[in-house]
Parts: sequence; structure tokens; C-alpha cells
Amino acid sequence: MDKFNVDQKGHHLILGRTTDYITGETIADTYDERIRQKIAVFMVEKLGYFKKDLMTKVRHDMNCGDLRGYSITDIVVNIKQRTVMIIKYGPGSLVTRERPALAAARTIVPSYTVPIAVVTNGLDAEILDVQSGKPISTGLDKIPSRKTLLSKFDTLNFTALPEKQLEAEKRILMAYDGIEHSCQYTENRCA
Repeated sequence: MDKFNVDQKGHHLILGRTTDYITGETIADTYDERIRQKIAVFMVEKLGYFKKDLMTKVRHDMNCGDLRGYSITDIVVNIKQRTVMIIKYGPGSLVTRERPALAAARTIVPSYTVPIAVVTNGLDAEILDVQSGKPISTGLDKIPSRKTLLSKFDTLNFTALPEKQLEAEKRILMAYDGIEHSCQYTENRCA
């Protein structure tokens, strides 16, 4: 078997196998995965998170009318039994990643909005206030540490969205991530 191959979807070069830093599971080694792993190491070793605070590659199933699909959030940060921050990784421009990250943060927990979303390409990061949709700061060094989030925990906004807005956010996320993550239509149409 060839050392390098392409995954089933045909868009990632598989370089072999590696171990997920957070879970210890054996996973496919890709260029993107190497960056995700560096982000996870940074979160634990530099920002003070415990591995148990972080969930990786969280699948978020969505149903929007006749449309079925899912999104993957690279890192979900949980503190005090609440999801307080999500991190979405993607190569290239951060600005193009803002809207799907906001939609993910607004829909990943049905009962409330996750207050902080981070978009990163592994070299830079943009930290977003999910309620306003506005950037709070930029730079990998500006990603809030565990200590910072704990100190601000009582002021974080975990407000739930009205059902109509929640559905709109799901559709936005589906438009961005559905193509990559097997969006399926029932009755051959999108409601």
C-alpha cells in the first residue's frame, strides 16, 4: 500500500496515522490534522486548559426542514459544565471562517449560545463575541486562557436564541459545512 493516499472524500492527503493529543485515539495524519494537534497542545500547555476541558472534532447533526447534514467543530471548550468557547480551524483567510463559526457557536448547544468563538488558520486567530458577531481581538496569543475564562465566567452571555433565529443559524451553518460533510436532501429539495 502506498504511504500517501487520499481519504474517502478525496480532499485530504493521508500521511499515515497519528495520536490525538487530547483523546489518545489513533487518527489519520494529514497536514490539517497536524495544525489541529498543535492548537490542542497550545491550549493545554500554554493556555492552561486541562485535556478534560477540551473535546475534539465534535460532530453537530442538524435538521433544517428537508435538509440533513452535520458540522464538525475542531475544539469545544467546557468549563463548569458549560460550553464556553469553540474553535474552528481552516487554512487561509480568517474572515471567510467567521460566519460559520458564529453559526456553530449559536447552534451547537440547543439550550444556549456559546459566548466565544475562535477562528484560526494555525498562524493567526480571531476571537469573536458570539452575541454581537464582532471580533474581540486577534492573534493566537489573544485566545482566552482557562484562568481568564474562569475569572469572567459569571459575565459570559449564555442566552438562548429564539427558535426562528436558531433555525436561520442552522441553515447558515448547513450552507457552509453541508457541502463538506455530506449534506443530504430528502424529497430532492432544500426547504
